[in-house]
Amino acid sequence: MRLHTLKELDQTEGTVQLRKLGEDTDADASSLVLVPHPSDTDPNDPLRWPIWKKHVAFASVCAFTFLTNYGIGGLAPAFYLLSIEFGKSMTETSNLLLWPILVLGMFNFFWVPIANYFGKRPVFVFASLLLCVTYIWGANAKSFESLLWSNIVGAFAGSSTEALGAAIVNDLYFLHERGAKMGIYMNSISGGNTIGPLICGFVVQSLGWRWHKWIAVIFTAINFIAVLLYVPETRYNRDTPKSLGLTTSDQAISSEEDVDVEKTGSPSVKPVPESPAPERVQVPKKSFIQELSLWSGVPSDTNLFKMFIRPLPMIAYPAVMFAFLGYAVSLAWVVAVNILNSFVLQAPPYNWQPQINGLINIPGLLGNIFGAYAGGWLVDKFCDWRTKKNNGIFEPESRLYLLIIPFIITPAGCILFGYGVQRTLHWTSLFFGYGMISVALTAVPTITLAYVSDCALPVNSDALLLVNGLKNIVAFGFLYGVIPWVEKVGYINCFGTQAGVFVGIIGLGAIPLVLYGAKIRHITAQWRIIL
Repeated sequence: MRLHTLKELDQTEGTVQLRKLGEDTDADASSLVLVPHPSDTDPNDPLRWPIWKKHVAFASVCAFTFLTNYGIGGLAPAFYLLSIEFGKSMTETSNLLLWPILVLGMFNFFWVPIANYFGKRPVFVFASLLLCVTYIWGANAKSFESLLWSNIVGAFAGSSTEALGAAIVNDLYFLHERGAKMGIYMNSISGGNTIGPLICGFVVQSLGWRWHKWIAVIFTAINFIAVLLYVPETRYNRDTPKSLGLTTSDQAISSEEDVDVEKTGSPSVKPVPESPAPERVQVPKKSFIQELSLWSGVPSDTNLFKMFIRPLPMIAYPAVMFAFLGYAVSLAWVVAVNILNSFVLQAPPYNWQPQINGLINIPGLLGNIFGAYAGGWLVDKFCDWRTKKNNGIFEPESRLYLLIIPFIITPAGCILFGYGVQRTLHWTSLFFGYGMISVALTAVPTITLAYVSDCALPVNSDALLLVNGLKNIVAFGFLYGVIPWVEKVGYINCFGTQAGVFVGIIGLGAIPLVLYGAKIRHITAQWRIIL
C-alpha cells in the first residue's frame, strides 16, 4: 500500500498565482486567474456549468443542511414543556439535541468515503429522503424514547451534508469565490439552529411541538424533489496545477470555447489572449436525463476500504487540527446557550412563554449573518487585496487575519451571557451575549474550512471530513457535561472558562499559522501520509 505526499498531488502547496499583473504593474489592472483551471474540453466539468445550475445545486444542498438543524435543533424552545410532558429532567431532555450532535459528527466518517467512492449524488438523494421519513416519525412519536431516536436517525441522514456540503463548494466554485460561498453554507447550518427555534417558539405555543415536526416534513419533502432533480453529480477528476509557474494563459479563461465568463459567474475575470493551440476533442455534454442517473461509476485505482481509512492520518496536518478545534468550541458554546436558555427564560424570575423565548434566536441569527459576512465575503476581499500587494500571489494564510473579529467578540459575549444569567440582569444582556457568541459559529469555520481546502485541495473532502466529524465529537464532550457544569460552578465561572478556552484555541492556533504557515505547509507537504 503505497503512501503519497501532498506535494505529489499538488506542487503549489497552496500558494498559487491568483492574479497576473498588467505590463504597467498596476495591481488594479491585474487579470484574475481561475483556480482550479476548468476543463478545456469537457462541458460536464462542474466549474463550467452555467451559473444558475451551480447556484440551484448549491442552494438545494444548503437547504438540506438547514432543514437538518431546523427539524432537530429547532425543537429547543419546547424542551421545558417536553420535560414536563414526558416527566424527564433537564439533563435527560437535553439528550434530544446532544446525541444528534454526536451522530452528526460521527457519521461523516461513513458518508464521505461512500460519496467519494460511489458519488455525492446518490448520497444526497437517499439521505434527503431518509430525513423526511424521520421527521414523519418524530411528528407521530408517542414516547420520549421514540422522539429521541427519530432525532438520532434524522441526524444520521443529515450528517451526509456536514462535510460533503463544504466539499461541494470546492466542486462548483473557484478559489476566489470559495470564502463567500462557504459563508453561505455555514449560515445554512447555523440558520437551522436559530431560525428553527425562533419559529418553533410560536408554533409550540399555538399548535404544539408536533407541528414543528410536520412543518419540517413539508419542507424536507420539497427539498427532496429539488435534490432529486437539480443536484447532478459534482465529483470530477481534474488535473490540478503542478506548479506556481503556470502562465495565466494556461489557467485563465481565454475564450467562450473554454468557459463562458458570464455563465460561470465570474464577470470580473478579464480574458487574456492565448496563442493558438491544437484542436482538442470535445467531450459530449450530458443531457438532463443522463444527469438524473444515480450511478457515475467508481474509482478504478482504489477500493472502498482505502476510502474509509484514507482520511485518518490527515489529522497530523496543523491546518486540520486547528480547524476542527476552533469549529468545535464555536459550535459548543452556541449550542450550550440553546440547551440552557429555555430553562432560564421559561422559569422564574423571567417566566417567558415559549414563543417569546424563541426571540432570543434573533440576535443569534444576526450574529451568524455577521460572522458569515466577516468570514466569507470580507475575507475574500481582504485576500484579494493582499494578493494584489503580493504581486498576484495568493497565500492561504491571508484568510486567517480576520479571525481577530470572533477572537474579540465571542469571549466578550460568553462573559456577558454568564453574568447576565447568574445576576438576573435585564434580558437584553442575555440577547447581546448570545448574539456575540454566535458570531464565532459562522466566522471561525467559514475561515478555517476554506483555509484547509486551500492547503489540501486534492484531498479536501477527506480533510473536511476530519474537521466536521471530530468537531462534533469534541463539542458533544463539552455539551454532555454543560448542565452539571453550570449547576456546580454557576454561569459566571462556566461561561468565563468557555471564553478562556476559545481565546486559547483561536489565539494559539492562528498566530503560529499566520507567522509560519508557509513554512509549515512546505514541511507537511513532504509527509508521506496519503493513501
